[in-house]
Amino acid sequence: MGCLSVVFNIIWILTGGWMTALAFLLAGVLCYITIIGIPLGRQAFKMASLTLAPFGKTITYGGVAPSLIANVIWVVFVGLWTAIGYVIEGALFCCTIVGIPFGLQLFKMAKLALCPFGATVN
Repeated sequence: MGCLSVVFNIIWILTGGWMTALAFLLAGVLCYITIIGIPLGRQAFKMASLTLAPFGKTITYGGVAPSLIANVIWVVFVGLWTAIGYVIEGALFCCTIVGIPFGLQLFKMAKLALCPFGATVN
C-alpha cells in the first residue's frame, strides 16, 4: 500500500490536513513556552506528525503508570473534545465509499487523541 498511501497523503494534505497539523504544531509550541507544559507539547507534536500524513503510519500503544495518569489528565483537558470531533468527522467521511479510507484515519487519530502518552507513531 506504499504508492496508494502517498496518493492518499497528498489528497489529505491538500484538503486541509496541513491546517490541522499546523494547529497542533502551534499548540505544541505554546505548551513549550512553560516548563510545565512541555509534556503536553510533546503530545501535540505527536498529533501534528500523525495529522499531517496519517496514511501508512501505525501507532503502538504502551507505557506504564505515569502514562496512565498523564493520559487521564490529557483526556480531561484536551483529548475528549478532540476525539469526539475526530469521531464525528470520521463517521461523516464513512458515509461515502470514497471517504471510508479517510474516515478510518480519523478514527485512528481519535484513539491517539484519547491516549497519546505512551504511544509511538511509526
